[in-house]
Amino acid sequence: MLTSHPRPGQVPPLPIHWGAAEPAIRGPVVGTLADPAARNAIGTHAGAYSLYRALAVAAGQLDPGHRPDLTNTAPAVRIGPFPQWADPGRIVSLDPWGHLVGEAFARALADGWDIRPSIAVTRARINMPEIVQALGAGRLRPDLSVFLPPIGGMSVYLFGDPARLGRPETRIACRIHDECNGSDVFGSDICTCRPYLAHGVEVCIETAQQGGVGVIVYNRKEGRALGEVTKFLVYNARKRQVGGDRADAYFLRTECVAGVSDMRFQELMPDVLHWLGIARIDRLVSMSNMKFQPIVESGIEVVERVPIPDALIPADASVEMDAKKAAGYFATDVPEAAELALAKGRGLEE
Repeated sequence: MLTSHPRPGQVPPLPIHWGAAEPAIRGPVVGTLADPAARNAIGTHAGAYSLYRALAVAAGQLDPGHRPDLTNTAPAVRIGPFPQWADPGRIVSLDPWGHLVGEAFARALADGWDIRPSIAVTRARINMPEIVQALGAGRLRPDLSVFLPPIGGMSVYLFGDPARLGRPETRIACRIHDECNGSDVFGSDICTCRPYLAHGVEVCIETAQQGGVGVIVYNRKEGRALGEVTKFLVYNARKRQVGGDRADAYFLRTECVAGVSDMRFQELMPDVLHWLGIARIDRLVSMSNMKFQPIVESGIEVVERVPIPDALIPADASVEMDAKKAAGYFATDVPEAAELALAKGRGLEE
């Protein structure tokens, strides 16, 4: 019997009416393990990190009944509520009230229910060499304001005034970025991930300086959600195949190792954008059709798609870019070397 599931016939003591505009009517999400009978949701707090929590409990380092002291942990800035929160079909993979449990469910907390935040909102500053270079080149002036709430398997960085979110007149720049440890952290040149991320940050800062808001959504989906081990095996296969690394075999090499070219489920990706009250993205810093389609199909208008400048593409990443353009990546040119990838119409990754 999984501890994350209610027992057969068990009726949750605190029902949830998903999509209700008032939190008192919507009801809190109770996902603690201390009292399985009190749960009204399937899942665990901390997502993938729940494994380490279980190990800490098993090792006797953590009391399984520990309840966090949430004193002074309220959001550093106000996010929402927005109209999308009251649409039961708009947000389905996160609790829009997850950062406001202390305020929204104060009565239930006072009655002794163990209701924990599933979203945290704080302030921070970032230091990226690419942005320092943009400042030195005069493309940006030193006006950096960063907002960071880690949300389960993602982090959101907001540039500009968060209070401007949800206003029709606010221009929004956005990059949805899927994790790539090798490039993002260590700067490997086999893909365009870090350069595109840095370019997205630059566009977000520009938009914030013009009175808008920049949004970077950083998802934990390493290697198209296939994992780093699979990704490195694919790198080896690409480099060692007959004829070397080729655009026409780019996605085939992934399928040979993983059985599928892409394991990400992007249909739920726009939830966080709706949580932020975004109805229009003026500049989407992405060429990926797998990100563009779910965003527009969820009801968010995209005015402009911003490609990565050619000068920022590492030489060793040209094969990847050619293959992706041929397979549906937003681009004005489709390289002849990747016609096979175009014919097969395989999925994309950034």
